[in-house]
Amino acid sequence: MKKINNPFIGKDSFNCFGCSPDNHHGLKLEFWLNEEDNAVEANWSPKDYLQGYTDVLHGGVQATIMDEIASWVIYVLLETAGVTAKMEIRYLKPVIISNGAITIKAKFKSKKKRLVNIGVEIFDENNELCTEADVQYFVYPQELAAIKFNYPGIKAFIE
Repeated sequence: MKKINNPFIGKDSFNCFGCSPDNHHGLKLEFWLNEEDNAVEANWSPKDYLQGYTDVLHGGVQATIMDEIASWVIYVLLETAGVTAKMEIRYLKPVIISNGAITIKAKFKSKKKRLVNIGVEIFDENNELCTEADVQYFVYPQELAAIKFNYPGIKAFIE
């Protein structure tokens, strides 16, 4: 797997809750390109202050993680930027915080005009599926993505 660079680090006003390493309240997610599966992945250890029920990762945090990684599929696999149009989540099994790191995987599923569907899954430390989502993004042409969202182009993400 290849580490995906975060080209937004160091840019003025960059403070993303999902992926900024400098957001003190954020998730600080980092992403990897799984070239074999044509997927974006992350390994992440949830903190106890992100719980809903005792020792269970809050469902809203899980939704945020899935939305965030889906955007990185758009950046890296579709080479543009976009915004979330809708997300359907299925919570299958609690994500237990004290069990340690989880794995998040996201793949491009389909595209119809400017609507893109991304499949996202969260696995626990035993690689058991806990949560899955279908995330739909409205994507922009690269030129507009560069203007509206400061999309820097694929070379900024992958060396």
